[in-house]
Amino acid sequence: MDFLRPAGWSEALEAKANHPDATPIAGGTDVMVELNFDHRRPETLLDLTRIEQLREWSRTERNGVPTVRIGAAVPYARLIEELGTTLPGLAMAARTVGSPQIRNRGTLGGNLASASPAGDGHPPLLASNAEIELESVRGSRTLPLADFFTGVKRTDMAPDELIAAVHVPEGTGPQQFSKIGTRNAMVIAVCTFAVALHPRRRGVGTGLGSAAPTPRSATEAEEFLAGALAEDGQWDDPRPLPASVTERFGELVARAAAPIDDVRGTAGYRTHALHVLARRTLSWAWDEYRSGTELSGRQRCA
Repeated sequence: MDFLRPAGWSEALEAKANHPDATPIAGGTDVMVELNFDHRRPETLLDLTRIEQLREWSRTERNGVPTVRIGAAVPYARLIEELGTTLPGLAMAARTVGSPQIRNRGTLGGNLASASPAGDGHPPLLASNAEIELESVRGSRTLPLADFFTGVKRTDMAPDELIAAVHVPEGTGPQQFSKIGTRNAMVIAVCTFAVALHPRRRGVGTGLGSAAPTPRSATEAEEFLAGALAEDGQWDDPRPLPASVTERFGELVARAAAPIDDVRGTAGYRTHALHVLARRTLSWAWDEYRSGTELSGRQRCA
């Protein structure tokens, strides 16, 4: 096995162009497990740990929207500590990843490159309309995260491309994430769900994990909820959501899933669990939105 260790980003891109079958490694929390259990034996490893720019994040603007650009090698622990307020849904998901040791080593880019349907970071990124930045010696391109996943552990990346960063719009409303596992910690998800309210554009975002061949959004549920909130004037004058709205939202989320039976749970259980998670996370997010709106109103009157 060859081991390549570029000192900079351009050198890493050259190495990937010359060795398109090379397996990138940053945190190593997925790759090393596969190597140790002999599930994979790549001819070449491409070590990205010396590339400083991959471990940086910055605030920027894309199409007039305040956005956070997160380098591919930023670990989960820093997402929690440094971006918990700006990207609350992603930080919530990061807190459920493995152990403290895994969160210190594991990276968001590695999670995306693995393209596991159960990746914990994927649902909140989908709910936030995140985009992924890919680069090679031929140039760079950015595409919606929803278009990045093409199948079970398959992506739209070309053989000579590397993940440079993820672009995540800053949260403008409450975000929630929930995960069901066979125990409370250090577990692969049975299913996950994320919801994000986008009051400025009167929209709703969702993300489902471990419930289909790829992470996906529940588009029909998003459109239903956004329409129901607009029709009832809830964005400007939020009131408790009718049970019929939360129930229908849960039904549409469950309908968007295409789960399987496996050692962690049955398809039927996953469908039921998503229905419950969707109702609960929506209720939590909406309660938070109502509380924030009421506080803002009281402050204006003071």
